[in-house]
Amino acid sequence: MLAKSLIEDILNEALLTGGDFAEVFIESKSGDSFYMVDGKVEQAISGKDYGIGIRIFKGLFSVYAYTNDMNPNNLIKTAQKASKAIKGTKEDIVINLIKKEVEDRNKIIIAPTSVLKEDKIAVMREGYEAAKNFDECISQVRINYSDSSQNVLIANSEGVWAEDKRIRSRIGIESIASDMNDMQTGSYRPGASKGFEFFKEIDVKEYAKEASRIAKTALGAKYAPSGKMPVIIENEFGGVIFHEACGHGLEATSVSKGLSVFAGKLGEKVASDVVSAVDDGTLSNEWGSSNIDDEGTPTKRNLLIENGILKGYMVDKLNGRRMGMESTGSARRESYKYAPTSRMTNTFILNGNSSLEDMLQGVENGIYAKYMGGGSVNPSTGDFNFSIMEGYIIRDGKIEEPVRGATLIGNGPETLKKIDMVGDNLAHGQGMCGSVSGSIPANVGQPRVKIQNMVIGGR
Repeated sequence: MLAKSLIEDILNEALLTGGDFAEVFIESKSGDSFYMVDGKVEQAISGKDYGIGIRIFKGLFSVYAYTNDMNPNNLIKTAQKASKAIKGTKEDIVINLIKKEVEDRNKIIIAPTSVLKEDKIAVMREGYEAAKNFDECISQVRINYSDSSQNVLIANSEGVWAEDKRIRSRIGIESIASDMNDMQTGSYRPGASKGFEFFKEIDVKEYAKEASRIAKTALGAKYAPSGKMPVIIENEFGGVIFHEACGHGLEATSVSKGLSVFAGKLGEKVASDVVSAVDDGTLSNEWGSSNIDDEGTPTKRNLLIENGILKGYMVDKLNGRRMGMESTGSARRESYKYAPTSRMTNTFILNGNSSLEDMLQGVENGIYAKYMGGGSVNPSTGDFNFSIMEGYIIRDGKIEEPVRGATLIGNGPETLKKIDMVGDNLAHGQGMCGSVSGSIPANVGQPRVKIQNMVIGGR
């Protein structure tokens, strides 16, 4: 992307005023995005972006600057301007950049850039037809298609020179069911760190039909009861609760500042004995995976909780300084316009050995959450509320009629301790996660879990 000699000059200029660490992040990104409503493409966006971010540390102080003017003189000036925020005496740092050999765990078969836009739109039409024709109650179908190809180069004053190519593809299907009195929505949004082959490997029609089935089910459902009762949450996107209510609290971004309920609790019991959880950026071709993080550190499988005991955090370089800990390969950012910080990749609860029958046994009155929707969380307290997109009443140990309008209300750390059964059907769901370093792709996941009791907010 840039000559090695120029990158070394940028790093040296960044350190002139006394910084003890300097880093450059160079990015080239392209992609397509289409939005279809009722079979018609309403929006089509194709774009390219290219830029560089320059970061400098002095102890625990950091400064960040970025530019998309890649003229060498401008890059040197940008580094000089950023360095003026650092006050000190230039340290004797010799920069010797050595290119890292990076293992490619995310093999791409069909690069999205090699595929005609017409073929991408044809995938959307296939999904639209399947969703719209599922039932006469489906009044509208919306389809989102996106792919991106990102090349990054990270170099720093410690000698790191690492490059990575990240390609991701995703389709989102949203069906709306309506009658004379009501309107309900169902959705499915699969994605992966794959090229166009992803759409040949999955059955877009089945995902589309499932989105419509969810919408139709909710349309005929009664409102959920409210109160405190046992809850069984299915696998896949059910993991969004752990991601939001607990995962963010295990990121060094909040832990290092004492803003997390999990700060200072390594080695302590924070969940029930049946709960173990990891964040794993090494999973081949998963939505949140990459070969290296956005500081050039190889991604890792990080054990967060083991049999209820807090074992680790997700740590980036700067917050690692604050905590006296090494990076765990967890630094991420949306683009060169953001400084990196610790973020999740593919975060999930590990398999247990309980069956659905085990979980249902003895539940006289409860809720079965087949698909979770969106929600909100306060990361400093862990308090959350999440909607259930598709839910059912559990009555006398059996899953009975569907209900709608149910909301799960609780506290992340408290909920972890109330999980008394974990299934063996681990699966992942895909989402976009927002934080101080922008919006990034992240997997959530879990097997089916049973929670002793939660507050259900109904109508």
